[in-house]
Amino acid sequence: MASIKQSDLIDHTEDDLFVHQEIVVDKGQAPLRIDKFLMDKLERVSRNRLQNAIAVGSILVNGNTVKSNYKVKPTDHIALVLPRNPDEDLPLAAEDIPLDIVYEDQEVMVIHKPPGLVVHPGVGNMDGTLVNGLLFHFQKQGLLAFTEQNQRPGIVHRIDKDTSGLMVVAKTEFAMTHLGKQFFDHTIDRTYMALVWGEPEEDKGTIDAPIGRHVRDRKQMAIVDVREGGKEARTHFEVLERLYYVTLIKCNLETGRTHQIRVHMKSLGHTLFNDERYGGDRILKGTVFTKYKQFVDNCFDVMPRQALHAQSIGFTHPTTGKRMFFEAPLPEDFTNVLDKWRSYKNSRTKLED
Repeated sequence: MASIKQSDLIDHTEDDLFVHQEIVVDKGQAPLRIDKFLMDKLERVSRNRLQNAIAVGSILVNGNTVKSNYKVKPTDHIALVLPRNPDEDLPLAAEDIPLDIVYEDQEVMVIHKPPGLVVHPGVGNMDGTLVNGLLFHFQKQGLLAFTEQNQRPGIVHRIDKDTSGLMVVAKTEFAMTHLGKQFFDHTIDRTYMALVWGEPEEDKGTIDAPIGRHVRDRKQMAIVDVREGGKEARTHFEVLERLYYVTLIKCNLETGRTHQIRVHMKSLGHTLFNDERYGGDRILKGTVFTKYKQFVDNCFDVMPRQALHAQSIGFTHPTTGKRMFFEAPLPEDFTNVLDKWRSYKNSRTKLED
């Protein structure tokens, strides 16, 4: 037997796509290969998936990597990171949805997700999602690697529906496990561009504040103490351009919590521009003049979503070991709204000169 305490040891990461679990081997356990041992202890996990996890170092015994033929011993401490099994079965259909593929090989692909595209099916969004498009794309290529994770084929991280930008997708179970460990270890480089209300006092900074589900509004996330279920979250930001009542900033994610940038920037008093869920779709800084209100409303029309773009992503290729980096320019709606704010700033500067 082995003691497993998931309630204390589960660590949700990347929108609950992966689980961290720790197992202490019972004192009476006879020697047994670790892959066979874990198959007996874990639900709905194949030997192939376990061997992939061992190969990439996602399964540690007493803090050390092991091989698949390692035989567990009494009191061994096993720590593992594996893709989380879906909580429910969703009827998914392959759909011929155009994918903006930036890079693709046999193991991974990098796509540019447009705003408005939901990543994963759910209540109210059972079709027309990125996952539906990936299923179609993979089926055309004859990929059958995701029979276990067919609820989210290749998905190792997510970006919000109305956020644009780059995502890396796994095409094999090995790549999925390898990339998952990189996300868990915080070795994936991700840079976002955001337009926020107001002007941060500092040009650079780090927000280190745990994030959890909002106690009253379950559709929102909030700063939540770790003792109350919050998970560690760190965002590094840098001011790029101050535009009078809004500011263009660059954010680097160290962790990947749901709505992390949106929640962290709001906690500083700088809600993302036109972020409806967090109150950024109304004037939070500026004047009371009618012309200013008309100007802001026009900006909202130009960019009818939160001003957030996943601009770059860097990761280690699962099989070659090469560090890869990809960057996507700001989409048209983002550049258009920036141009409008630049023109507004210039006009205000001329009036003040």
